[in-house]
Amino acid sequence: MSDNFRARDIALKAQKKILSRMSTRSSAKVFVDDRIGSLLDNVYSICKTFTQNKKEGEKIVKNIIKIVTKISLLARNEQFTQEELTVASEFQGKFHKAAKTVISFYEVDFSYDQKFLTQLLTECRNLLKQIVQPHLTDKSLGRIDLVFGFFSNPAFLDTVFKKNSDYSEIMTKIISDMHSALDQGEL
Repeated sequence: MSDNFRARDIALKAQKKILSRMSTRSSAKVFVDDRIGSLLDNVYSICKTFTQNKKEGEKIVKNIIKIVTKISLLARNEQFTQEELTVASEFQGKFHKAAKTVISFYEVDFSYDQKFLTQLLTECRNLLKQIVQPHLTDKSLGRIDLVFGFFSNPAFLDTVFKKNSDYSEIMTKIISDMHSALDQGEL
């Protein structure tokens, strides 16, 4: 019998499990403000429209919620090493750059560069996985791959950044939400 039992570890696992089960868009609004809730709703809408599948759109948004809540929980419980925090800082800068790039590509005509954005999102995914790999299950790491894989899909990017496309209205809402989230330091 070993003395490796730690109530804190068990509590952390239980919290991650509970948050994982509560990852619907409606329950997420308990944890996020209206601005991020609106962004998630609009992301769901574009995912559902692109995939032509309600369940697929829900799966992507649920995975975003699960990833964010688990990382927040780990951070709040100070589970990251100093090295992981350094990588997290790099991820945060790169993700912020990706968000600004999306906004710029949408707002500035003829600036869209699919390969650049795909590479940037791939770098974000790799950094995020490097941070959380010691803390999350393979299933959670798969969720990260699914989310970043969807949003860095060249066909998806080419479709949503096409001027005057069927996605223009929803993209305008997403860009507005992203502006607000960036201004408030939430993205």
